Parts: sequence; C-alpha cells; structure tokens
Amino acid sequence: MVELELYKAMVRARAFELVLAEFWEAGAISGEMHLGTGEEAVAAGVTRHLRSGDAVSLDHRPTPVLTLLGVDLQLMLAEMLGREDGLCRGRGGHMHLFSKTHLAASSGIVGSSGPLAAGFALTAKLLRPGNIAVAFFGEGAMNQGMLMESMNLAVAWKLPLLFVCKDNQWAITTRSVDVTAGSLLERAAGFGLPCQEVDGLDVMAVAETAGDVIGQMRKNPQPFFLLARTSRLDSHQMGDPMRRMAQHPVGEGGKTFGNVTKHLLAPRGSGPVTRIKSLMHLLALLGDSRKDVREHKTDPLFLTRQQLEQAGQDTESIEQDVARQMEQLVDSVQVDSPAGGAHGKHDL
Repeated sequence: MVELELYKAMVRARAFELVLAEFWEAGAISGEMHLGTGEEAVAAGVTRHLRSGDAVSLDHRPTPVLTLLGVDLQLMLAEMLGREDGLCRGRGGHMHLFSKTHLAASSGIVGSSGPLAAGFALTAKLLRPGNIAVAFFGEGAMNQGMLMESMNLAVAWKLPLLFVCKDNQWAITTRSVDVTAGSLLERAAGFGLPCQEVDGLDVMAVAETAGDVIGQMRKNPQPFFLLARTSRLDSHQMGDPMRRMAQHPVGEGGKTFGNVTKHLLAPRGSGPVTRIKSLMHLLALLGDSRKDVREHKTDPLFLTRQQLEQAGQDTESIEQDVARQMEQLVDSVQVDSPAGGAHGKHDL
C-alpha cells in the first residue's frame, strides 16, 4: 500500500510547481519556465532513500527534487523572481539552482547532469564511503555524448552513481520515438551498467526499486541505470503553443490551423502530398498532447490519491496542510520583498 509520507512528498512537490506557474503567468518570473509536473513519483521515490553526504545533479526541471531534499522554498522562489536574496542571489533562475548544503546542482544543458554526478560520485568514493550520487535527466539526454561518456567512466571506475532517466516520451514538441533509436535499457547495458525499468507513475514501485538499488550501491560501490517511464503534464515549457492548443482547442487551435490552412494552399513550396502528411503529423502530435493533458491515468498524483482513498486513507488533510504552507510562502514573498530586490512586491 502507498505510504502517506510519500503522498505528502508528492503533494508538496506539485504544490510548489503550481506556485511557480502562478507567478510566471502573472509575469513576475521572466524567461522560460519548465515545470516538473508528472515527475513527482520519481522525485519522491528516489529522494526518500538519500541521506546527508549524498549528492544530486539535476536537469532543467529541478524543483521537485530540490523541494523534497529540503531546499528552502522561499529562497528558491526568490531566486526565480531574480532577487538578491534568492538561493543563488537571483543569478541562476529556475534551471541553474545550486545548494551547497544539500550537495545539489542543476543545469539547463541537456545531459550535463551526467558529468557533474560522475564528479560527485568520485568524491563520494574517495572521501565519503557509503555515500552515493544521483543524476536525473530526461530520455533526450541519452543522445548526448557527455552523458554516455559519464556512463563509461562510472562503470570503468566503479562509481556509486545512480543514473535516473525520466522518460516522458516527448522531445520538446516531437515524440521521442521519432528521434531516438533503439532501446534505452540496451544502450545503457552496452556500457556494462546494471539496468532496471520502473513505472514512474507508481511511487511505491519507484521507492521500492530505488531503495533496493541504493542499498546495494552503499555496500558495494558501482553505478546503476534506472529507467522511469513517467509523464509531462504541462508541455515542454510554460506558454508552449502546443499546450495552449491542447487546453483551448477552439480558440488557440482555430487560430493556428487557420495559418496552417493558409500556407497549405500557397502556390509555392513543397508538393500537396508532403503538405498533407505534415498536417496529419501535426494533428497527431496535438492529439497526443491533448490526451496527456486530459487523462488522469498519466498523473501520478491522481493515481496515488486514488489508491489511498480506496484504502480508506485521509488525503484531504495532507492536501489542505500543504495548501496552507504554500499560501504562507506566497504571502511571505509578497509582504517581505526587500526594497533592494530586483522586483518588489507581486500581486497575483
């Protein structure tokens, strides 16, 4: 049965993502915003087995893991707002977050969590026996050379490094299967990495698998590859046109397809067969995106809540408690914004 503590961790991670979305939509956070909604089960299942001295390297969706590691939410939110009192003095934004206290770092460079984690793992092996490093990344990073080089070194040097691949089947607005050949498990196994696949929407499956693997790594330092099949509930980034069309097919979709139809009938360019194939491909992608948005079966939080409620567990009190925490967080940022900050107060 799902443990309430795991559900609470997932609720907290999701709630902070929604706070970030609220600030971004209000115009208080500038630039891109990549949410980790859909990855909560992976974040909760893995982080519950980490302890002091373990190190974590993250990709451009770092906040679910950082939230569950205990990084101060007010510091992270202030960082997103570009304020001097932020986690990285307002210079990192949401993709480049660092916490020396938690030995955690993130980067927007796809695949870069591999080399960073290899360095963390080498340090753990030499200076902190029993500790491990974890690299979180998406399946698109498996096509990056630096990640594969990291896998090679991890095996060659027997590093206590857990590679966690979050496969949401999307490469920005392209289905991953169209740009990634072969099996990711077989690719990792080609380096001599022990591998396992897990349902990234099932928090207990992730927690149990990660617990077994990490326990073995602490006793006998060696790398491991964990492939978690998960979801991406909020598209590649906030404001993504595909996401807007999936949410508002009549308004946004009508506008976009009006432009597509206009160019479909243009006298110059590719032939009619190519144009029709492109249109059908676009429609298929939009259909897949809309399916991800609408169906609860791709939401790990909904699935976990459903299991708990069927078992007679109280989930509402957890949700209400976390909601109060997030209200206090938002209020503290609005009321206590320092006069010297990059932004001042923000009314949402």
